[in-house]
Amino acid sequence: MEIPKFKTLEIIQKSPNPSVFHILLNNPSLKNALSLDFFTEFPKALISLDQNPEVNVIILSGHGDHFCSGIDLNAFNTLMKSQSKDQGRVRERFRREIKGLQNAMTAIERCRKVVIAAIHGACIGGGIDLITACDIRYCTKNAFFCVKEVDLAITADLGTLQRLPGIVGYGNAVELALTARRFTGEEAKDFGLVSKVFESKSALDEGVYAVAEGIAMKSPLAVVGTKEVLLRSRDMSVDQGLDYAATWNSAMLPSADLTEAVSAQIQKRKPTFAKL
Repeated sequence: MEIPKFKTLEIIQKSPNPSVFHILLNNPSLKNALSLDFFTEFPKALISLDQNPEVNVIILSGHGDHFCSGIDLNAFNTLMKSQSKDQGRVRERFRREIKGLQNAMTAIERCRKVVIAAIHGACIGGGIDLITACDIRYCTKNAFFCVKEVDLAITADLGTLQRLPGIVGYGNAVELALTARRFTGEEAKDFGLVSKVFESKSALDEGVYAVAEGIAMKSPLAVVGTKEVLLRSRDMSVDQGLDYAATWNSAMLPSADLTEAVSAQIQKRKPTFAKL
């Protein structure tokens, strides 16, 4: 399948493992600020990779010196403009616009394939929205983070306030969101926002690829099921989550992947799984 081209993103397949793909935010002159085009293109990029049987794992990172500096303020100004004098219609349109921006972030969770965030430099505002929707997060030692919206007289509305508490705990999320203070990669690790901190960008790239390659070699059905059950269980009681997992496995467990995994264990070899 041909790799699609975008203005705000670059999709590359540069790793030795052909099932690991990279999405790079591609607006380095503005520290990868998120333009309106990004919010249209990003879901399309994820859908394209999700539907590509060659893809098992996606790494999300940024070109240039920073991961993401948040939403481009020019995009925000564009959203606020309206030709209508009817405030009811203005508000209704604006709500639909916000829902559309939210959809771009939620597209990460809707993607069946694992999405790993590799963060360096700044991760601010909309960047936090992006990474909190990802499945796994890593960063460099010099990375820094900020839930910036309150400093711009905005209530964050693209997912941070909904996802961050479940990752770092409610108290930490409240403190970070209300103070809008900058925090370091080491603090992000202490909070549980990232799983590991790397000394440099090159070490980050190497380490994240190693993780992605390891996941890509596992049963695609098992990986997809694990992501789906984790996401569903996040918003369920334990009993509901267990019931969902039982229903999922009753449909998916009897598979060629299971047979191959067991055979490989017995024969002490690496398993080979069919594409999804």
